[in-house]
Amino acid sequence: MRMCDLVKYGSGALLPGLLLAGCATLPEPPKAYLPAVDVPAIAETVPVGTANDDAADDPAIWRNAADPAASLIVGTDKKAGLYVYGLDGKVRDFLAAGALNNADLREVTLADGTKRILVAASDRTDRSQPRIALFWLEGTNGKLSEIGTETFLPADRGSAEAYGFCMGGALGENDLARAYVVLKDGTVVESALFEQGDRIVPTYIRDVKLATQSEGCVVDDATQTLYVAEEDVGIWKVPLQTVLKAEAYARVGAQDGLVDDVEGLAIARDGKERAWLVASSQGDNAYTLFDLADGSMTGRFRIGGGEIDGTSDTDGIEVVLGDFGPRFPEGLFIAQDGDNAPEAQNFKLLSWQSIREALEIE
Repeated sequence: MRMCDLVKYGSGALLPGLLLAGCATLPEPPKAYLPAVDVPAIAETVPVGTANDDAADDPAIWRNAADPAASLIVGTDKKAGLYVYGLDGKVRDFLAAGALNNADLREVTLADGTKRILVAASDRTDRSQPRIALFWLEGTNGKLSEIGTETFLPADRGSAEAYGFCMGGALGENDLARAYVVLKDGTVVESALFEQGDRIVPTYIRDVKLATQSEGCVVDDATQTLYVAEEDVGIWKVPLQTVLKAEAYARVGAQDGLVDDVEGLAIARDGKERAWLVASSQGDNAYTLFDLADGSMTGRFRIGGGEIDGTSDTDGIEVVLGDFGPRFPEGLFIAQDGDNAPEAQNFKLLSWQSIREALEIE
């Protein structure tokens, strides 16, 4: 260890005059790699079109109940637009829709009784004016069609950058769903999505503020609870039945199995009324599961050990349990891969059965 390392990492034996000498470019101390089991990916998507850049970000999953193996994945290229993939990882569609960061989808029933797949994403094309980009997804052929891009903040709220995004079920009498945009300053804005002719319009409802940069979020419809990742701090839960108030859920640190940044969040709920919150522990390239029944940490895993390369620096994740065909009989987990060199970034697909067995979940 060099003298400068002793200064940076806490030695009190050096004279004050040495503290400024030659230390300006020291790297940060390495982050701890906490214990985790390896689980192999069994498929991966075609890389996004933006090469040599941090581009792929956040996936969403639509499960085709009639033909589970024909289910679809939506994923963002945050420099270019929105992809649709099949479970084979091949591109079904791409829509050049600008700088879309995080995406989610919901099946909704329109006023005329039609059921459609609504896809929405945080649009940061204009960094000073946050918007929600909205699309229809056709389950039969995987094609996207653009509905429109809508603002949602009151005019007196000033400028802000849209960052994280997730959707939850309807909470009002006439809304189709609720949209949650996580602004980069830590503000989480709830909007109701209403059908208005050919448009889907977000209407501001309320917001809650976290102290620092936040992004990942997910809604547990079963308990009407929103979970938000404050990147350098941990995970917060926000009950949606009352006035929005953030409650600490898990903290960065070995005790809760999180190494900053805390990024994507997803909820896995099975048919036995069990559920887990899954978090991307980006700082040590791992994924941490929490039992939603009591908040305890169930286990941790990394993606690796198979014929497909592993993941690192993961941003967005998604998981849906249920039958997705013979390769994913119990459910599908997807993670963005921040380093897919020599190719551009992409998304890796895992079987939930492999994760469950690796973590010895009965």
